[in-house]
Amino acid sequence: MEATVILPILKKKLAFLSGGKDRRSGLILTIPLCLEQTNMDELSVTLDYLLSIPSEKCKARGFTVIVDGRKSQWNVVKTVVLMLQNVVPAEVSLVCVVKPDEFWDKKVTHFCFWKEKDRLGFEVILVSANKLTRYIEPCQLTEDFGGTLTYDHMDWLNKRLVFEKFTKESTSLLDELALINNGSDKGNQQEKERSIDLNFLPSVDPETVLQTGHELLSELQQRRFNGSDGGVSWSPMDDELLAQPQVMKLLDSLREQYTRYQEVCRQRSKRTQLEEIQQKVMQVVNWLEGPGSEQLRTQWGIGDSIRASQALQQKHEEIESQHSEWFAVYVELNQQIAALLNAGDEEDLVELKALQQQLSDVCYRQASQLEFRQNLLQAALEFHGVAQDLSQQLDGLLGMLCVDVAPADGASIQQTLKLLEEKLKSVDSGLQGLREKGQTLLDQISNQASWAYGKDVTTENKENVDHIQGVMEDMQLRKQRCEDMVDVRRLKMLQMVQLFKCEEDAAQAVEWLSELLDALLKTHIRLGDDSQETKVLLEKHRKFVDVAQSTYDYGRQLLQATVVLCQSLRCTSRSSGDTLPRLNRVWKQFTVTSEERVNRLEMAIAFHSNAEKILQECPEQPEAINQMEQFDEIEAVGKSLLDRLTVPVVYPDGTEQYFGSPSDMASTAEHIREKMKLVSLKKQQLRQPEVTATES
Repeated sequence: MEATVILPILKKKLAFLSGGKDRRSGLILTIPLCLEQTNMDELSVTLDYLLSIPSEKCKARGFTVIVDGRKSQWNVVKTVVLMLQNVVPAEVSLVCVVKPDEFWDKKVTHFCFWKEKDRLGFEVILVSANKLTRYIEPCQLTEDFGGTLTYDHMDWLNKRLVFEKFTKESTSLLDELALINNGSDKGNQQEKERSIDLNFLPSVDPETVLQTGHELLSELQQRRFNGSDGGVSWSPMDDELLAQPQVMKLLDSLREQYTRYQEVCRQRSKRTQLEEIQQKVMQVVNWLEGPGSEQLRTQWGIGDSIRASQALQQKHEEIESQHSEWFAVYVELNQQIAALLNAGDEEDLVELKALQQQLSDVCYRQASQLEFRQNLLQAALEFHGVAQDLSQQLDGLLGMLCVDVAPADGASIQQTLKLLEEKLKSVDSGLQGLREKGQTLLDQISNQASWAYGKDVTTENKENVDHIQGVMEDMQLRKQRCEDMVDVRRLKMLQMVQLFKCEEDAAQAVEWLSELLDALLKTHIRLGDDSQETKVLLEKHRKFVDVAQSTYDYGRQLLQATVVLCQSLRCTSRSSGDTLPRLNRVWKQFTVTSEERVNRLEMAIAFHSNAEKILQECPEQPEAINQMEQFDEIEAVGKSLLDRLTVPVVYPDGTEQYFGSPSDMASTAEHIREKMKLVSLKKQQLRQPEVTATES
């Protein structure tokens, strides 16, 4: 009988085993009667259940039954006592009926039980609650009878339910585990060939049952099975009741069977996992060697432009995306296989290693093929990119060469020439880069046959090679044509640079000649203080004229060179047309001015020489007296020189220019006048003796 079946009856506490014992170590069975009418059937069921708990050894020592009739009627008490004869006649050794203090007729009750003593088979005594200790120790009595034994019926009932549940579940689980384990031992080979069947799983969780058993055993070992926390009690589930040994025995059996069951499950799980891995491995291998390889077989082109290569690259990325899903499965499978290999089961090592090797070989081969194809497409994309950039550079260079050169000056021509050289250098670098990329791509294509999957790729490779070589040859021809045009353009631009240089230098010659003319007019104004100084000035002037002559000749030569260059370039010079007239005009002005300067210096030399000669002669020299006409000549030259100083230089175009400033001319004229005064004074000195002689 299980407590769960009669749980409502047990909760009524019609009878209970408190754990107390009499002086013969017999268990004390307490029947507390209440004011309400006691259901004898329920009491009988309760007694049957309680008396089924102790062991036969405990039952042999007999029971002491305490019938608490303090709250009940005598007829009920009598009925209960008589019922004990039918329920536990052999086990009851003493029945203590606890009577009320002022109730019942002693003679009647005593006589009645005494009369029935032989028939009942056990002794019945009436006793007050306070005198119950004459028969039972106070420590073995509950608090209801003045004892110190603590008893909590609901706690005992809950623990009893736990014990029975554990016993039932553990027994059932032991049977199931034994069936599974024994069946696994008998059909070990068959189990390896099929996955775990759900019918072979236990009906309850072994871990939960074991945990429940350990908690129950802990309660039993603490002797608190039916006691309250903190109280001291004797549990009816102790060694006497075989609860603790029974739980321990069940736990030991459970642990043994559960360990075997775990090993069985592990073996089954390993076999199932191995079969699943093998199935997944074959799925990966079949896809990679089937649809995956077929996808790569159809992709051999490299495209003929950047856009075409990008389209092929995008298609390849889609293929890689599909492969990546299977590669992820490969990584997971490889980890699972590695974990199984680390487990060290020798019987599966060979099979696992073979699966791992097969999977790795196929995946690595397919990954290498994908990487090769990706590198080939990347090289093709870079080749077409360089080819496109080079084509654009050649188009730009050709466009620059097709435009006629019309620069404003030599600096712009130099800049254009520099830009042209830079573009040509960039084209050379681009062509070299194209050759390098093309050679790299050709090398990769030559290795493509090793990834042909048994397919003849000679035709596809020849098309790719012809395309690459055709692009490089076309770029080489275009570059050569541009180089030829650059050579012609370079020569023309250098001639234009020379033309502009000649024009600039000719204009500079005109400027220099103008500066010489200006210097002649503004600074070459002195006529000297004596003949020697004047001769020096004349010599300097002639050298000055030589410099101007050289400048003029240099300008003429430059202008003649511009004419030749213009004829070569078939163009008209923009500056030489007015430079030559300017050069001739300035030169004529310089020539006229120079001649005037020479005339003045020569007149000054004649004036100073004659004057100095006259002034240096002694009055006593007779020839001096005879040359009075020289004085007139000196005066005439001096006056002519003074007059010439006031006359401007008249150019062929009618313009006029004066030497120096008026103050400069005045200073020069004053010096000449001073010298003329000296000559006049000398003349008077020479004529004075003649006058004196005449008067005498």
